[in-house]
Amino acid sequence: MKTLERASAFKDLRREWQGRSVGFVPTMGALHAGHLSLIERSKLECDITVASIFVNPTQFNNPQDLEKYPRTTAQDLAWLEKAGCDAVLLPQPQEIYADGYRFELREKELSRVLCGPARPGHFEGVLTVVMKLFGIVSPTKAFFGEKDYQQLRLIQDMAAAFFLDTEIVPCATLRERDGLAMSSRNTLLTAAEREKAPLIYKLLTSSATPTQIAADLRQAGFKVDYVEEHWGRRFAAAFLGNVRLIDNVELT
Repeated sequence: MKTLERASAFKDLRREWQGRSVGFVPTMGALHAGHLSLIERSKLECDITVASIFVNPTQFNNPQDLEKYPRTTAQDLAWLEKAGCDAVLLPQPQEIYADGYRFELREKELSRVLCGPARPGHFEGVLTVVMKLFGIVSPTKAFFGEKDYQQLRLIQDMAAAFFLDTEIVPCATLRERDGLAMSSRNTLLTAAEREKAPLIYKLLTSSATPTQIAADLRQAGFKVDYVEEHWGRRFAAAFLGNVRLIDNVELT
């Protein structure tokens, strides 16, 4: 597995893969089985599989959230190599944002609902960094989990709006045995919070209304951002302590 920090070095490597399909899994590290399932999917569908690890500062509206985001790069690289990843891009913020974030990509509709109001600037940071990473990697396909479904929809629409050659491939959410959606942030939960966290999924898959789900979560000690339905799915975002959890399920 090749590990490269500089965009120019990666683009040189990318030219060696001319004529071969390249699958891309962008991550912020702190990898779990959900990320590795995206690597597996890419290996099934593409000749070359690439991952990136980059804790993107522009998508954090809270500096403390950025500071406490888990960073486990050595372990991540070991897992990626074991999973059969061919190359990993480890860019530095000073190169990704050499212009001081002078240019950003903004969407004006889907980003204004759900996580948008509570996280100003978040989706601008996400879309901008994904566009930059696509420019470096030039992937044939890029794989994104459905846990971050709003993000997935925005990236799909961005790729269509800018006529990108990259196919955006949605991948089903992986869950723990108790139903909790796998997330890097789960490692920040206390033991008591971790025991309570699966209630989000249990309520989302119940017959209760969004209003009743929100009320039940509050009664259980969650601080609720929203429980809403869009695009044939039911979404929730809520805090347990200082950890913000999100989840969504398809409506049946």
